[in-house]
Amino acid sequence: MKKTSFRRINVTLPESTIAVLENIADKGSRSTFIDEAIKERAKRLKKENLRELLKEGAIVHRERDLEIAREWFHLEEELWQN
Repeated sequence: MKKTSFRRINVTLPESTIAVLENIADKGSRSTFIDEAIKERAKRLKKENLRELLKEGAIVHRERDLEIAREWFHLEEELWQN
């Protein structure tokens, strides 16, 4: 089993955020809560970034993709009719 190493850091948060944290996580589990929250946010950002890259790629290649679809349309129609 891989051993996880830890490191203490100093983080400054607004009072309102600290109040939320204190209401949600017990004093002994705050680090775990923050760790999970950061990982979840990073996962969402990664998905959003990938979604944006896919969207940009679709826009850049739309003419090429439309041409390919036009070229193959009759074959797909034939398959669906049989």
